[in-house]
Amino acid sequence: MFTKSLLIATAATLFSTSAYAATEATAWTDLNLRAGPGPVHQIIGVIPANGVVAVDGCLDSANWCKVSFEGTEGWASGDYLTAMVDNTPVVVYTNREQVAVGTVTYEDNSAEGAAVGGATGAIAGAMVAGPVGALVGVMLGGGLGAAAAPDTTVTTYVTGNPVEPIYLEGEVVVGAGIPETVTLVEVPDSEYSYAYVNGVPVIVEREKRQIVYIVR
Repeated sequence: MFTKSLLIATAATLFSTSAYAATEATAWTDLNLRAGPGPVHQIIGVIPANGVVAVDGCLDSANWCKVSFEGTEGWASGDYLTAMVDNTPVVVYTNREQVAVGTVTYEDNSAEGAAVGGATGAIAGAMVAGPVGALVGVMLGGGLGAAAAPDTTVTTYVTGNPVEPIYLEGEVVVGAGIPETVTLVEVPDSEYSYAYVNGVPVIVEREKRQIVYIVR
């Protein structure tokens, strides 16, 4: 679970609680770069699979890290960032001490932050074990990369028939599962369903309820 404090301030403010220098890390799948630490925050960019970021620090109570990618600062899920420890790639968030990543806090009292704070009450559940849970032993170091796009008739249908957005704890990545509590919409004459999750349309393999493509 991530937490968000709305305190007396004029804008979003970061406070580092340690003196660690920025650590280099690699995204091992296409990964959203967000304006704040959580799935309800705006997507301001995409870190490609194998893209290198500088990690300034991570939240202590949630798996979000403050990063910089090609000059743009934002937040990314620390579950999908890896760094080298003794010549072995490890997940940044669960190995923060070994990777020497410090702790940061996040506070926001802006109008946008207040709106986001209200949206946190609408989170409908959590992603079912995504690549970090199911594939970490196999895929670390190689990256999941970008999934092949389904037929254009599928993506066209999904973008042309938007549905009510939902928010789930965790990050939208290929391989993550959609919980049974979320209603998926079937794409006619295909093996796919879809939903609009955490700010983006996702195409889901119907039987496994697993994200196979993210429409950006």
